[in-house]
Amino acid sequence: MSSTLLEVTRAAHEDVERLERLIVKDLLNEPTTSKDRLFQSHRVRNMIDTIISTTNKLVEIYDDKDNARKDEIAALGGQTATGTNVFSAFYDRLKEIREYHRRHPAARVVDATEEYEALLKEEPIIEFSGEEALGRYLDMHELFNQYINSKFGDPSTEYSAYLDVFSQPRKIPRKLKLTRQYREYMENLLEYLIYFFQRTEPLQDLDRIFSKVVTEFEEQWANRKVQGWENDGQENGHVPAQHTIIDLDYYSTVEELVEVGPEKLKETLAAFGLKTGGTVQQCAERLFLTKHTPLEQLERKHFAKGTRASEQNRAGAAPEQDDNAKEIALIEAKMKKLCILLDETIARTKDNIVKKQALTYEEIEAEREEEETQADTESDDEEQQIYNPLKLPMGWDGKPIPYWLYKLHGLGQEFKCEICGNYSYWGRRAFERHFKEWRHQHGMRCLGIPNTKNFNEITSIEEAKDLWKKIQERQGVNKWRPDLEEEYEDREGNIYNKKTYSDLQRQGLI
Repeated sequence: MSSTLLEVTRAAHEDVERLERLIVKDLLNEPTTSKDRLFQSHRVRNMIDTIISTTNKLVEIYDDKDNARKDEIAALGGQTATGTNVFSAFYDRLKEIREYHRRHPAARVVDATEEYEALLKEEPIIEFSGEEALGRYLDMHELFNQYINSKFGDPSTEYSAYLDVFSQPRKIPRKLKLTRQYREYMENLLEYLIYFFQRTEPLQDLDRIFSKVVTEFEEQWANRKVQGWENDGQENGHVPAQHTIIDLDYYSTVEELVEVGPEKLKETLAAFGLKTGGTVQQCAERLFLTKHTPLEQLERKHFAKGTRASEQNRAGAAPEQDDNAKEIALIEAKMKKLCILLDETIARTKDNIVKKQALTYEEIEAEREEEETQADTESDDEEQQIYNPLKLPMGWDGKPIPYWLYKLHGLGQEFKCEICGNYSYWGRRAFERHFKEWRHQHGMRCLGIPNTKNFNEITSIEEAKDLWKKIQERQGVNKWRPDLEEEYEDREGNIYNKKTYSDLQRQGLI
């Protein structure tokens, strides 16, 4: 029973203490395999997150901004608006307890210890691709494709070589680093490394690590000592001509530049020191010349008279571009820190790729059969690499299921359920079974809809709401209405409903 604020507070403290004991108990068990160690770390992380959220709620209660806690404590002492009356407070509380048990006659005491002990046996769901093999290797093929198809990447680079160079952005020319394409690539790279690190090292405090990185970076940036971003002729506000306000990499024709507008075009032309007069078409043509032709090779007629004015315009664009450069450099610094923390994983990934490239198809098959044989005899079979090129689901023995079984059950077919938070279910069987599982039931409770058979096969929130509305309307039609359906008989044997009979009786006709 948690109808009072003090009871909610007591229960929250109890939950925190119980979770702390469970964390200690879990960490005392030394995992035997890397898989068990990963599961243990995620269990502890989930319990820590629960403690943090519960503690935040307790802080709000103790802050007592609405004075609810203060009033409840005063009420326990019998203090009311009319004065102090201990007996009145006692009987009011007794009445409240009796009312609660009258409304909940089947209420019983639940032992929460068993429920919390089940957390120690939980196997958290961690999303890893087949290439990542439960966090043993990195899967950076999408980033590799983005790298080789960019202006700053080398198209001839192989994946194994990319694993050596992706953590060394200092080798990329500075003028290419300030493009939007490079920034998007670095943001995607940092996002993936953070996601991978959080899955493999859930107990690490990434915010504290990045806080230290930012502090060191700010000091180095102020002294112009950030590697790859040293001061290259930017004193006195001079910005190299390649640093334009409009990134021409995203425009392939003059017509596309015209759509930018005259103000942006003139601002960029001024930053280059070019003439800003003429129509929008002429300005776009003049700016488009700089995409494939260096400024030194342009004819003098395109430049504005007086270099001082052009230098002032360049100086005006300097602060904005310097902020952009600083943000990109900070992303690089965070990426380098993660690469240091994941150094063993990167080296292991490279060795695995080189090993695969050196093997023929027959050798790969032979190696896979040898690994399967070793997995039956060795206790640490989780440490062995699982060969799963088709990314088939794992069976009960930790190995990929046969392909014919995969096709038979339709496990390649994806079903998404919006009620479950757009969660994906693979295969018809799993999809039909999920309507009775906790995730779907929780989603239906959040919508305020009972999870009955009427809502089977419905995954859209809008469709579920519409069906529930129709069911309620139909129930309203079939509802017992005594004023229309309750019958009365007069002295002459005539039958009337309750409403008509009352009206006739009121008028004195019966």
